Amino acid sequence: MNNLPLTQVSNNGMVVSPHHKASDAGLEILKQGGNAIEATIAVASSLAVHYPHMTGIGGDAFWLIYDPKEGVSFIEASGYSGFDVNMSQYKGIETIPFRGRLAANSVAGAVSAWDLAYKKSIKDWNGKLSTSKLVEEAVTSAKNGIVVTESLSQTLEEKKDELIVDPYFADIYYPNSNVPQKGEKLVQEKLGKTLETLGQNGYDDFYRGSLSENIANDLKQRDALLSKKDLSEHNASWNKALEMKTSNAKLFNASAPTQGVASLMILGLFDRWVEKLPQKDSTNHVHLLVEATKIAFKHRDKMNTAASPEELQAWLEPEYLDKLSEDIDLEKAMPWGENAAPGDTTWFGVVDSEGRVVSAIQSIYHEFGSGLTLPKTGIVWQNRGCSFALNSTHIQALEPHKKPFHTLNPAIALFDDGRVMAYGTMGGDGQPQTQAAVFSRYAYYEEDLQTCINNPRWLLGRTWGNSSQSLKLESRFDEKLINELKEKGHDVEILGELDSAVGHAGALVYDTSKTIKGAFDPRSDGKASSF
Repeated sequence: MNNLPLTQVSNNGMVVSPHHKASDAGLEILKQGGNAIEATIAVASSLAVHYPHMTGIGGDAFWLIYDPKEGVSFIEASGYSGFDVNMSQYKGIETIPFRGRLAANSVAGAVSAWDLAYKKSIKDWNGKLSTSKLVEEAVTSAKNGIVVTESLSQTLEEKKDELIVDPYFADIYYPNSNVPQKGEKLVQEKLGKTLETLGQNGYDDFYRGSLSENIANDLKQRDALLSKKDLSEHNASWNKALEMKTSNAKLFNASAPTQGVASLMILGLFDRWVEKLPQKDSTNHVHLLVEATKIAFKHRDKMNTAASPEELQAWLEPEYLDKLSEDIDLEKAMPWGENAAPGDTTWFGVVDSEGRVVSAIQSIYHEFGSGLTLPKTGIVWQNRGCSFALNSTHIQALEPHKKPFHTLNPAIALFDDGRVMAYGTMGGDGQPQTQAAVFSRYAYYEEDLQTCINNPRWLLGRTWGNSSQSLKLESRFDEKLINELKEKGHDVEILGELDSAVGHAGALVYDTSKTIKGAFDPRSDGKASSF
């Protein structure tokens, strides 16, 4: 295909995100002398405004932070279900609905990640920019209006019947009951004021300040399942990241309640074939990663969201992965029919001039989350808690004050030769698979970074907008490869040329010469911004 983006190169700093305005907002912070954490907060807040169907301050977040002096640290900022949430509130239904007040049953943790990271920026990285400065672009854009993208307009069109029923949502996102069209202006004034308050009062105000009072009152007015206590007792935390050594790098990812362990397992299993490495983007390259995905997902689906990093590390031990890899048959596909999880998300990454790196991911789960919109604050609340089961024997059974399962997982790799790579994507169950495609192309085949993302990708199982369990391939794959995968027993389905079903990926690499390379996904509205 023509006009695909090229890898960006810089020696000063770089930001990658799935929306160009958010990338530029982060870059502006770097230009003003801000560090990678400060720029990431700017990106996160900007995405909440420019990409509201994919993320927002009513959602959750996970951050990996690399400091050349300290190594990799991990912020876990997902919310628990409410203290008063229980199965009796769902009497008469078999599954938690995706939309409405019953879907909004877990605390939004994203802003608590900003708060915890900001404190580290001040304490350890000599951060000097104010909380207001970091959300300035988001506030201005929310109040003055954003330019509607095709992605946003299309989502509002496709999900209109589900979302317009919420009067407060409709008032913002369906003005005069109309779907905003590409190129039109969309104002989110209440959200802008909320972000402005966070800037003025500090990010913890979301949970323990005047803003938290307004949020709690809003939730009460909407007859939601969350209370002021649920907000006030929420905290982001520094947790231990999962890590795994491969033949040429050490990989890091998020621990429970995320599927980060699955992302690592896929690449760990692929690494077992390094001596018999198939050709790049060949039938066997795709087949090996798909088969590794099946093994990893079977493990992931048995994971308790309260599992400790130590418990999950056992699945990443060399001997254990050696044994699992024996189950992969190069000629034959394993049976497949798991219940995969959809989800909308934003991954974004920043590298500053000191070589400090942030790999962050923030989400409200399905497009626009629960759709439940808070009257005074303009916050659209996530529906991450619809992943709970209304079955007391299920490992994800709904209980009070419990973490729901998360598809979100940001990644960082420290290569043996000194390179640092931050990478990630949106796309529910597609996240570990897209990470595997991008990382394997870069790390094992030395593919150009942007080409790793541009090239056609695949998806096993269902994701947003698609409920079939097939192996989906973008149509740019060679017909010979498609037929060979079918011969191995894969149930193949063909997607579009550049299909959002395979996620919106991004990647940054910082090397020992202090050169930064960045790549974004042409399937998104994104950009790699540098100076």
